[in-house]
Amino acid sequence: MSEARLHCGSEEEQAALGARLARAVGEQPAVVHLTGDLGAGKTTLVRGFLRGLGHAGPVRSPTYTLVEPYPLESLTLYHLDLYRLGDPEELEYLGLRDLLAEPALVFVEWPERGRGWLPAPDLEIVIRHRDEGRVLDFVSHSPVGERWLRALMQGKT
Repeated sequence: MSEARLHCGSEEEQAALGARLARAVGEQPAVVHLTGDLGAGKTTLVRGFLRGLGHAGPVRSPTYTLVEPYPLESLTLYHLDLYRLGDPEELEYLGLRDLLAEPALVFVEWPERGRGWLPAPDLEIVIRHRDEGRVLDFVSHSPVGERWLRALMQGKT
């Protein structure tokens, strides 16, 4: 397990960090848990990640839909927001099992609400408000997460 801490001074920097991560890792299947208060910028990071992979269309917060799929060249990125999930068992009705059966990128906001139903993350990103922007803590939980974190930090400018 490896850890890293990065600071983003603005929403634009946070989106750029997401794009940098995407360029570093490409379209590799992984599960990423995003944790942080409301308005911390979880969706901003995912939007940047998608832009880094070349997605030019809209990137919506899945707060009301719970799942937003983004077909990419070689796989699909699924962006889940579990904030409004009433019970973790609802993930079965959302088709989580089917999403995880295919090679996919799965970004999950509010993963604690799906405890017991979600797979362990390859990478966990905790976003915290600071006076000047946000602090992002990255924690790898698998060999895939290790590769992602190593690629991100090697590309650090």
